[in-house]
Amino acid sequence: MPNFCAAPNCTRKSTQSDLAFFRFPRDPARCQRWVENCRRADLEDKTPDQLNKHYRLCAKHFETSMICRSSPYRTVLRDNAVPTIFDLTSHLNNPHSRHRKRIKELSEDEIRTLKQQKIDEALEREQATQELNESNTQNAVSEEGGEEQEEEAAPLTLEEKENKDYLKSLFEILILMGKQNIPLDGHNADELPEGIFAPENFQALLECRINAGDEILRKRFEMTAVNLEYCSKAQQKQMLEICESCVREETLREVRDSHFFSIVTDEVVNIQGEEHLPVLVRFVDESHNLREEFVGFLPYEADPEVLAVKFHTTVTEKWGLNMEYCRGQAYIVASGFASKMKVVATRLLEKYPQAVYTLCSSCALNVWLAKSVPVVGVSIALGTIEEVCCFFNQSPQLLAELDNVIAVLFQNNEEKGKELKEISRSQWTGRHDTFEVLVDLMQALVLCLDGISSDTLVRWSNCIVGRAFVLSSALTDFDFVVTVVVLKNILSFTRAFGKNLQGQTSDVFFAASSLTAVLHSLNEVMENIEVYHEFWFEEATNLATKLDIPIKLPGKFRRAQQGNLDSEITSENYYKETLSVPTVEHIIQELKDIFSEQHLKALKCLSLVPSVMGQLKFNTSEEHHADMYKNDLPNPDTLSAELHCWRIKWKHRGKDIELPATIYEALHLPDIKFFPNVYALLKVLCILPVMKVEKEKYEVGRKRLKAYLKNTLTEHRSSNLALLNINFDIKHDLDLMVDTYIKLYPDKVEFQEDFIPSNNSEVTENA
Repeated sequence: MPNFCAAPNCTRKSTQSDLAFFRFPRDPARCQRWVENCRRADLEDKTPDQLNKHYRLCAKHFETSMICRSSPYRTVLRDNAVPTIFDLTSHLNNPHSRHRKRIKELSEDEIRTLKQQKIDEALEREQATQELNESNTQNAVSEEGGEEQEEEAAPLTLEEKENKDYLKSLFEILILMGKQNIPLDGHNADELPEGIFAPENFQALLECRINAGDEILRKRFEMTAVNLEYCSKAQQKQMLEICESCVREETLREVRDSHFFSIVTDEVVNIQGEEHLPVLVRFVDESHNLREEFVGFLPYEADPEVLAVKFHTTVTEKWGLNMEYCRGQAYIVASGFASKMKVVATRLLEKYPQAVYTLCSSCALNVWLAKSVPVVGVSIALGTIEEVCCFFNQSPQLLAELDNVIAVLFQNNEEKGKELKEISRSQWTGRHDTFEVLVDLMQALVLCLDGISSDTLVRWSNCIVGRAFVLSSALTDFDFVVTVVVLKNILSFTRAFGKNLQGQTSDVFFAASSLTAVLHSLNEVMENIEVYHEFWFEEATNLATKLDIPIKLPGKFRRAQQGNLDSEITSENYYKETLSVPTVEHIIQELKDIFSEQHLKALKCLSLVPSVMGQLKFNTSEEHHADMYKNDLPNPDTLSAELHCWRIKWKHRGKDIELPATIYEALHLPDIKFFPNVYALLKVLCILPVMKVEKEKYEVGRKRLKAYLKNTLTEHRSSNLALLNINFDIKHDLDLMVDTYIKLYPDKVEFQEDFIPSNNSEVTENA
């Protein structure tokens, strides 16, 4: 809506002029003077709040000395500004007109009172000017004479102090929006009916705070032109970047104090139409607790080489982390991104050999391996599995429907049916045995989806029915069936190994020793792939027959071979060459890459944990494996003697003393500081991404990240606000944020002249 000037005989409105429009003040005394000068009888019975909300005066009714254009927020009125320029006679030329703004006729006494008020105001201004000149003269004299003194911070002027308080209020609103996950944009103007306007969330919170009694904001905006934005988009972005940087710095300061850290990235996410990588850091804090904290998003690049350069630049230059202290790196990625992130890991390893490339403890090995397979059919199958899981988990009614189908199918094996019901209600797509579970659930899923898509009782919405039909068609494609069966059988060789990697410290230690056997089994499969694939394909055809799925080559392949009469390839041979062989080869190579010699040596050092020592009968040799961390030790020359004392301490312990079973327990021993080299080694081993975070409360960064992404629409996500929301419990220094803003954008603070055109006043009016 446009702003109309409330002055009599003034027809200006904001959509036809670049003039600033000002609200009536809320202060009763000043508001009364405005009303008196306007000479409008219809305004006398209205409260200051009503006048402030609904009535405006344009800048033409104020003397130029009353208007300040060099203030921190564009065009504002001085605190004592009163409108004095009015046309009170032009309506007399047309006495029969029905003028809405009726002018009040003044008595002689009222006229004399107004004249005296003007004389008093003039005297006050003259006196204030004289005092200011005298003050400036005294300051000049004091600067010229006297002895040299130490430079002290100049005291803030009243205007500077008010401006800092004002900026602090803005930062408080932005931090509140971040912590409460309130998007900056409230409503899309294109989605609202014409003539309806809803203010943006930032503007609405600002107005709410003013109405709640924030005198700093009230004083700032009461005399601000109402057809100007309170805070422009550009300035909001600048302030949010400072908030993000200050909050991140609190975490990074702890990381630097800890020296050693590891970097972990999660799956690529969409933020306002652009792909970003979430980045987390692992470190041991001063209380000896392993923590995993979210530190921000990195824009994702399609070119892996460019991504590697930007990744390194952001971490080292923008965030200020010294990669020489990085001791581990892990990347959790969706299908299709694995090869690119592997390039990033390789480039970092070339520069920093001790930044060991490992698996992440929060991701099951089999799931990670499946996502890394460079076969299109595998990527499609994994996407379908995720969609099926999400489909049923969106509604308790859908899960109940699946439970009923499982109960019917497994009525002769109730124990198995009960187990599958419990699994189906969990995030089973992240399990070590995901593909075994899927094969067991396959018939129940297909029958349930078919029942929903052919609903005759109209129990489900059209959206659910349509989605069920699409998913049923995807599950009953033979290409999907054979892919799942082949993955199930290949990954069965790594299932126990991967499960141990997510177990206790002793399980991880002994898992490292079993890698050779796992690779031996997979190599044997590769050497006899003809035989193994024959069994796998037979299992897939039996499952397809059970579900009444036709056994055929993929439609894409058949269409490509239509003109080739010599092609007589069978389904079995096709899937052997395009699926089984490349999948086995890739998994063998991936295990070798992820469990490099350095990684295995690091895991061998876990024999430092007393419970592992006990299982090895205290016959351990950590010195050989600890060589890779020699430069990280405070006293490397005494390592051998210290390790001997460490073994003796636990070998000859008292009968009532239990052996610490985890690195966490060892780090919290009262006398751990008497073993400085052992303490340093345990800290470095602890931050390896493959090691489990023992205490859930120190792994909240990842959980909060997942919650933020789940609860926030893609178009409302913000990398700045996300960091504030996820790290809502991190302390923040408002004074530091304000000082940083003033330092980075001094021109914005002193001379902010970006005037918003009056044809945008419909937006700012409601702000």
